[in-house]
Amino acid sequence: MVFRNLIIFSVLILTLLGSNSFSKEVSVESLLPKDIGKGWTLASGPQTYTKKTLFEHVNGQAELFFKYGFQKSAFAVYQEKKNPKNQIDLDIYDVGNALQAFGILSRFRNEDRPAGIGLDSYLDDYSLLFYQGKYFVMLYAVEPNPTVLKELGMAVSSKILDPSLPPREIGYFPKEGFKPGSIQYYTEGLMGHQFLKRGFQGTYVEKDQVKVKAKAEVEEKEKQKVEDKEFYLFLAIFNNSQDAENALKIYRDDLAKKGKVDSEVSPSFGANALKGEDPYRGKVIVVPNGFYLAGIVGFENLKGAENLLQEFVKNIR
Repeated sequence: MVFRNLIIFSVLILTLLGSNSFSKEVSVESLLPKDIGKGWTLASGPQTYTKKTLFEHVNGQAELFFKYGFQKSAFAVYQEKKNPKNQIDLDIYDVGNALQAFGILSRFRNEDRPAGIGLDSYLDDYSLLFYQGKYFVMLYAVEPNPTVLKELGMAVSSKILDPSLPPREIGYFPKEGFKPGSIQYYTEGLMGHQFLKRGFQGTYVEKDQVKVKAKAEVEEKEKQKVEDKEFYLFLAIFNNSQDAENALKIYRDDLAKKGKVDSEVSPSFGANALKGEDPYRGKVIVVPNGFYLAGIVGFENLKGAENLLQEFVKNIR
């Protein structure tokens, strides 16, 4: 009986291997919709690009895509039937994984305007950007048409079966004072320092009470005006804790030469934490945490910065 069951099991495995149950990887060009309805049609494409040919399509941006793991892309043009001049360009980039795809999105968008598509997205009158799984998707319209952009984007999204989740590090950034849509992922040169290599940075807003002179009608009086000052939290990622410690040492030496190193650091950050002042970015605190370096830079309120950094470090797991 056991021998018979083994034979049956072996036959099933061979059958599965010879069938579509072990599906082949989906081609990037197959994700391009053929018809989106409502008077629009596929006018040209798909055109595929590889590492050798991407320069032919996006010469000025090819290097950026290469830094984020570009594998292959597909391009198509959609056209309104009643008005052929009204077109939408659609690019789908396979960059290997969700981290890389998020990284490209983070470098292209400049504010928080989510469309509710994919894992994260940006939508305005002329463009839609989103990432889902290992794919980064760009749509650009000749005429303002966010409704059709979103419909076309959702048609692409429905074809993507990659179940990958967003990078977990995004969830480490505290919510208080956070500027929505500001987290960026860099594959190198985080915060402008090559020794920090790759990692994330997020923008925060610090309220600053500034006294300004009022107009003539209130000559001798002053009023309070609230101005927003931006600063940053960052998370540098290394292969191991030793690499993180080495980078922290380089950071300390760099501050000692070009800026200032403060000997007094909050005990809650540990003996190896770095506190000082960068000549270009302002006050900075950096804390080692395993294979991470967590930091805050450009702040004015020391107590508030320390509290925020403590929460940031606590979230890292």
